Amino acid sequence: MTESKESKFKRLCVFCGSSPGKKSSYKDAAVELGKELVARNIDLVYGGGSIGLMGLVSRAVHDGGRHVLGIIPKSLMPRELTGEPVGEVKPVTSMHQRKAEMAKQADAFIALPGGYGTLEELLEVITWAQLGIHAKPVGLLNVDGYYNSLLSFIDEAVEEGFIGPNDRSIIVAAPSAKELVNKMEEYSRCDEVEGVALKLSWEIDGPSHLAGK
Repeated sequence: MTESKESKFKRLCVFCGSSPGKKSSYKDAAVELGKELVARNIDLVYGGGSIGLMGLVSRAVHDGGRHVLGIIPKSLMPRELTGEPVGEVKPVTSMHQRKAEMAKQADAFIALPGGYGTLEELLEVITWAQLGIHAKPVGLLNVDGYYNSLLSFIDEAVEEGFIGPNDRSIIVAAPSAKELVNKMEEYSRCDEVEGVALKLSWEIDGPSHLAGK
């Protein structure tokens, strides 16, 4: 059993698939992450679905006694919710509002294995960090090397001059939940964005509205 410890994070946002994937290790990792959050007294915010990896991680956190906040567009509720919803469900009007609300509520982000939607959410919060919009840690739970090809692509983009070497460090990756959260606890980007960071207005229209800090 994971030893209980207090975390610097109060609530963590998890991006993950509404599919369970083909390997049992993906499902095991979702449950492991949920239990790790419980052990560290961290609440969860996520995309609100009750199926696939989304359902597994949210139920693990909820069953452990921590608060679960699901943000889900009304149009996706019939597709991603089955049976009783997990924890608190907050319906929103659009995908943009969903992402803005999840980011507003979270102190850090973790991506489990997933598809297009997971990648889109992950890359957007990475881009916001690159722009200095936030300095929150972004973690990649690289289960069985699932994200190796993505990390190789990013390294290639650095090599070819499309991503700065300092911006490569935005992503914190590890193969297990415990190791990943430990790394994220130690992460700090505040010094790198000091003086240029922008205050993000978390409105319905998303991150297009920026104001000086």
